[in-house]
Amino acid sequence: MVDVTEEEMDNPTFKRDTVLSDVHLHCPNKRHLMVRLNAVGQPVFLSYFKLIWNTEDSASEKHVREATTEGEHQYRSGDELCDKDRNNLKKERELNSEGVEALLDDDGDLEVVRRPRSASDLEAEDLLRDRVYPVILMKAKEDAFEDEEQECTCRDVIKIEHTMATPLEDVGKQVWRAAFLLADYILFIRDTFRCCSVLELGGGTGITSIIMGTVAKRVYCTDVGEDLLAMCEQNVALNKHLMEPGRGEVKVKELDWLKDEFCTDPEAPYSWSDEEIADLHDHCTVIMAADVFYDDDLTDALFRTLYRITHNLRNSCTVYLALEKRLNFTLRHMDVTCEAYSHFRNTLHDLENLQDRKMKYTVEPIKLDFCQFLIYERIEQLELWKIVAEQLT
Repeated sequence: MVDVTEEEMDNPTFKRDTVLSDVHLHCPNKRHLMVRLNAVGQPVFLSYFKLIWNTEDSASEKHVREATTEGEHQYRSGDELCDKDRNNLKKERELNSEGVEALLDDDGDLEVVRRPRSASDLEAEDLLRDRVYPVILMKAKEDAFEDEEQECTCRDVIKIEHTMATPLEDVGKQVWRAAFLLADYILFIRDTFRCCSVLELGGGTGITSIIMGTVAKRVYCTDVGEDLLAMCEQNVALNKHLMEPGRGEVKVKELDWLKDEFCTDPEAPYSWSDEEIADLHDHCTVIMAADVFYDDDLTDALFRTLYRITHNLRNSCTVYLALEKRLNFTLRHMDVTCEAYSHFRNTLHDLENLQDRKMKYTVEPIKLDFCQFLIYERIEQLELWKIVAEQLT
């Protein structure tokens, strides 16, 4: 074991091979509490996510919060946050500069004249990204979280345990931007989901299922891996205060897309009972998934699972898929491409054009002009798709 001083923990050094979560956690002037090590030795952090809204207003009049350098917040009407505003969110936060010009040299190449860095530049960067201060928790949870709980309104705060970095097979333990996007949309049209029975595929940390659980009757949050499902179940327990009495039940279950059947082994953790499978087939009307399209084989497996489940449902259902397009340089193309996204779009097109006498799938993109209820960067690479799976017989 390596001894780490308190000073070293307050000023961590990130080397070239250090990988942090794809989503920066917007907790100004807050420390991220490392609450434990999980079963495979990964550090698990606890973060707070605040819902930003005015409960007296209608959904179209919700307010979006922007962090300031002092860690305080100002409010901005959701109606004012149009597409142009969101796409230029970073630009609006940067300070106006003078004397910076983009010029072309004699060969037509772009030359950028850079100004000297000043204190004002550093302040501008602080608007975009706060420093991450991991702290190993050395006292009882109740004592450690007491101050944070006093500072926040219980109904407005979601507590999520997650990791900061993982190998590819454990990416579900991180928090991703597309999950925030889907959570925003759920909150924006939350009346649509009241009393619904919902299935989430690839639920990860469970943040989207927890948000859905604040309005839906029952949510089946599914993924694979006992350690991941245990983390998800812990997050559901941490947020019981958000669920309305008698409603908002979130059940954590295993669902492996590479298998054709539900896990029903009573000895296996997070297995399905016959009653739960019957309940899903009889009452589910909404299926959702966020940021699960990063591997072609898994994308194929998810769509096969989606096809199989929708065929077994008693009613028609609506599917919501949120994702982020990720650009990568490939030697095969010698260019920057987005192969995982291209495969997703091709598979989505195949589903819509599937000749099936029992089901009809209608696909449409959802415009991202709805309000933000969580603080994250809604970049232009984010997308949200709606699939209506209609029963024909």
